[in-house]
Amino acid sequence: MFSTKLCCIKGFSSSPLLFLKSFKRVLPSLSHSQCTVTNTLEAQCKSKPQKQVCKTVLKHFDAQYSEELGEQWRSARWDVLLNALSWQYGVLLNRFCDLTNLKQCLTELGYTNLLPQTHPESHSQTSPIPPQCFIHRDPVRIPTQNHHPGWLKQYYLLNAASLLPVLSLNVKEGEHVLDLCAAPGGKSLTVLQTATPGLLHCNEVDQHRHDWLLKTLESYVPPTLRHLLSVTHLDGRSIGSMKPGAYDKVLVDAPCSNDRSWLYTPDTHQGEMWLKERTQLPLLQKELLCSALAAVRPGGVVVYSTCTMSQAENQSVVEAVLASYQGVELLELEQHLIDSLSDHFCFAHFHPSVGQLVIPQKGKTWGPMYVSRLRRIY
Repeated sequence: MFSTKLCCIKGFSSSPLLFLKSFKRVLPSLSHSQCTVTNTLEAQCKSKPQKQVCKTVLKHFDAQYSEELGEQWRSARWDVLLNALSWQYGVLLNRFCDLTNLKQCLTELGYTNLLPQTHPESHSQTSPIPPQCFIHRDPVRIPTQNHHPGWLKQYYLLNAASLLPVLSLNVKEGEHVLDLCAAPGGKSLTVLQTATPGLLHCNEVDQHRHDWLLKTLESYVPPTLRHLLSVTHLDGRSIGSMKPGAYDKVLVDAPCSNDRSWLYTPDTHQGEMWLKERTQLPLLQKELLCSALAAVRPGGVVVYSTCTMSQAENQSVVEAVLASYQGVELLELEQHLIDSLSDHFCFAHFHPSVGQLVIPQKGKTWGPMYVSRLRRIY
């Protein structure tokens, strides 16, 4: 069966050509009906040991999100958190590789490009390049590629909704960009798929995640561009005072209470501990956002994002910083982004001028994502 062969592919020796040959072996099976594919996927999911939901965390979410999301919580509860068959990754292609065969294979497997593409000759020197991120209508997952020194990976698997913060940043050629909380590196890579910055400063305070970030960048960025990268292991709250006004754009993909990860906490005690920790996160998030605003130049843009649906970590953080930080204005999410992604995501407007909570439509992506754009005036 198509789905069985696809799920059994594990990494690909040391050669990208071997990967493509393995990938193409699944193509003849595509004549099976969509129903058969879906049924097989469901059977596979049922046959695997399923993670157990922490009832304490789910009860907390039910109380909090019923109030904050209203009717939208009903669908978000199942489609975003509880339905394993809706979990999938976007396939972000690496523009620094030869992608001809890979794109053909993805297309034949039923993947489509999330964002509209334009011809290279239509790009100006300063306009961003639309990243190529392929998604599937079903919860099909292609395997990750193994890290091999000296060879660049052709794609990166990520939550497709996490493209939105980078697209909102709108990085242009030659700009100096700071990714304040960069690990594991997906958003930094996405920046490089949209433009060639003059500097991309990737920072991560956690040592393990910092090492992970280094390996990610080595796996995707060609040696000829690595001089544009600066990778540091600093407390992001201090960078604003260390490098005031040094950047054109700053991304704050803040540490947050990732709803899905926390829901599948191993035991009740751990779930209760995490819920207590959750109350401390907004203070850290505010400090990181203030540091980002100090690090960006006057006229520069800061994008704040999380992957939680919690108001306390989203719009409340932005509102608190705006109340205490002078010389900052809010920017609404650009309408063309909403238009281009509206077939895949639901944009929940708690307060359009404070930020957008993006919730995936059923089976479309691996969300959610909150995004807010701010500009430093002086």
